[in-house]
Formats: sequence, C-alpha cells, structure tokens
Amino acid sequence: MFRNEPSPAGPSRAGASEEDAKDVSLMALVGAGDTVAFEELVERHQRLVVGTVARMLGSNSDVEDIAQQVFVRVWKSARRYAPRAKFTTWLLKITRNLVFNELRRRTRHAHLPLHVESDEEERPIKDERATAPDAALLERELQSAIEAAIAQLPETQRMAVVLRRYDDLSYEQIAEVLDQSVPAVKSLLFRARTELRARLGRYLTD
Repeated sequence: MFRNEPSPAGPSRAGASEEDAKDVSLMALVGAGDTVAFEELVERHQRLVVGTVARMLGSNSDVEDIAQQVFVRVWKSARRYAPRAKFTTWLLKITRNLVFNELRRRTRHAHLPLHVESDEEERPIKDERATAPDAALLERELQSAIEAAIAQLPETQRMAVVLRRYDDLSYEQIAEVLDQSVPAVKSLLFRARTELRARLGRYLTD
C-alpha cells in the first residue's frame, strides 16, 4: 500500500489553505465511496503518516501496519467527516490514537531482548591508527543519538517533539492533535527539550 519514500520535513505553509480545500473535496468524494479519490488522498499524505508513525514507534514491521490502519479509519470515517480543523490535523489525531494504543500494547507485552551484548563480548578492536571520522559520519551518529533520545521520552512529549521538529506543526496545531492547550504544549516541549539536552550533553559540548 505504501511506497518506500523518505518523509518530508513538514507541510508547506505556502498554499496551505488550497491544499486543505483539496483534501476536504477529496474527503467528500471518499464519503460517497469514490476509491480513486481515496487513493489520491493516501498518495498525498502517506509520507506524513508513515514518517510520524516510524518516528514514534521506531523502524520495524509494525509501522506500515499502523499506517494502513490510519487510512482504514479515514475510509470508514469519511461519511461522518466534518472539516472543523485542517484535514492533516484530523489525520494526525487518528495517527496519534493508533500510535498511543500500540505503545501501550507494547508496554503490556514488554519482553526482554533476545540477546544483550556484554561489555566484553564482540567489542571491535580499536585501531589507534585509524583516521578521525569524517563530518558525515559524525552527523549520522548525532542524528541516531537524537532519534534514540526522542524514543525514550514519554509518549505525549515524544509526539509533541515529532510534530514540531519533523512535521513542522504550529503550537496551535499540536494542541489540537494532542487535545491539549497551547500553554500545555509549550510546557511539554520545554520538558522534552530539557531532557534531550541532558541525554545529548556530550554531543552539545564537543
């Protein structure tokens, strides 16, 4: 159902109202059972949904399944859809619900990893003659560290960070997606950033 495409940096501000009007028009057709309009809607927003799910759950086999469930809900809800907010805000609220459900399911069924490397096991021998890592390698390491740190945040803080950092949503849009007030969202992001700075301290001081 989904193509293996990189997630965009976030929705464009330019022409946003025209884009939303197009989404609302497509949803009206979907509500009437138009499968072609549904496929176009999926094509327009699959990268946003898949990217958000992947950053919340990590890259694993559940991501595509959860993303498909999001669009199944869109299809089933189309006849009752009323454009009270931006379509993407409504779509991300569905995404939030399914992602949070999955995170809670994982917590209930938490299990130990099959293998944990010991301090002495399988450690590569350090070559003192090796050259210093290049900038690209350091950048990849930093991005991996950032993603790992975000993954350790509480689910609501994590969602707020993902929506702000990667999906480029405003505080007001994040508040709608999370059913929070704008001050509450700002507080969530402040606590999350404080935690991230603590976890990424060694990178920030290098």
